[in-house]
Amino acid sequence: MTRPKPQKRATVHDIAAAAGVSRGTVSRVLNGGYVSAEARAAIEAAITEVGYVPNNAARALKMRRSQAVAFVALEPHSLFLDDPNIGSIMLGANAALSLADHQMVSLVVESARDTARVARYLSGGFVDGAIVVSARTRDPIIKVITDLALPAAFVGHPPDLDQSIPFVGIDNAGSARAITQRLREGGRRRIGMIAAALDRDSGIDRLSGFRDALGQAYDEELVIDVPHYDYNSGIKGMRELLQRDPTVDGVFAASDAIAAGALEALREAGRSVPSDVGVVGFDDSTWAVRCQPPLSTVHQPAKELGSYAAQLVLRQLDGEHVAGGQLLTTPIVWRDSA
Repeated sequence: MTRPKPQKRATVHDIAAAAGVSRGTVSRVLNGGYVSAEARAAIEAAITEVGYVPNNAARALKMRRSQAVAFVALEPHSLFLDDPNIGSIMLGANAALSLADHQMVSLVVESARDTARVARYLSGGFVDGAIVVSARTRDPIIKVITDLALPAAFVGHPPDLDQSIPFVGIDNAGSARAITQRLREGGRRRIGMIAAALDRDSGIDRLSGFRDALGQAYDEELVIDVPHYDYNSGIKGMRELLQRDPTVDGVFAASDAIAAGALEALREAGRSVPSDVGVVGFDDSTWAVRCQPPLSTVHQPAKELGSYAAQLVLRQLDGEHVAGGQLLTTPIVWRDSA
C-alpha cells in the first residue's frame, strides 16, 4: 500500500499569490502592521483559502522569544497534586498567560537534582520568564533567576529575594493574627498551633501572627512543627498536640489541609468540634467546605495570586520596569468548626 505524500505546508508566497499582493504586504499583516483595509481583507481570505498555519517555532527563533513562561513550583510532587492552592494559583496564571497568547510550562522542583535540571532549562532560552511558587529562604532558584536576569515574579516573598524581582502575596502574619484573635474571642483558653513550612515566609509569618495574637498566653509547647501543608501532617500534628496537652480547646492549623487532618485526629480521640475544641484553618480551599464541620478559615485568593504574578511577568516582557510587591486582601470566613 502506497502512503499518501504529506501535504505541503502553505507559505507566505502562497498567500501573496492568492491575494495578488507582495510578500512584504503579507508579512505586515501577519506581524500586526498597517495595510489598507482592501489588502487586509484579500490577505485574510487568501489565508483561509490556502490553509496557512503560522510557523510559531520559526517566528520565535527570529524574535528570540519562546512565547512560553515557566510555572516553577518548589514543592514535593505529591503536594503539587494534592494542594488545591497550588492548583488554583496555576490555573490563575495560565488564564492570564493564555489571554496574552503565551504557553505555560509547569516545572516541579523537589530535590537538588531538580533544581539543577530546572536551572539548565531556564538558562536554555526555552521560556521567556518564570512564575515561582513556594520558594524557601536561601532557595537556589532565587540565585538562578537573579543571575539570568530572567523576567520573573514570585508568589510569596522569601526574605532574601532580590528587590529587583517583583512579587505578589498576602499578609500571612496579619491574617493569622486576626483569625487567632477571633478564636480567642470565642472563649478558647488553651490554643495550640500546627505550624508548617517554617523554612519559608508563609509559615514563618503565620506562626508570628499566632504568637502576636496570644501575647502572654503563648506557649511554645503548644506549637507543633510539621514539614508540609498537607492532610497527613495535620493528623500527626494534632495527635502530638493532644499528647502534649489534652486540655487544648482551640487549634490554629496553618492550612485547611492540615486542619482537615486535625479534625480526623480529634474524631479518633473522641473530641467534639467545636464543642470541645475549636479549629480554624487557612486558605478557604476546597478542603474547608468538604470538612465536617465546615472550617472557619482565612480566604486566600489563590487564582488572583497566579493571575497577578503572570501579569507581572508579561509587563516585564513588554519592556516595563516592574519592582516591589503587592499584597492581596484575605478576609476571614467564619464557619461551624469554631
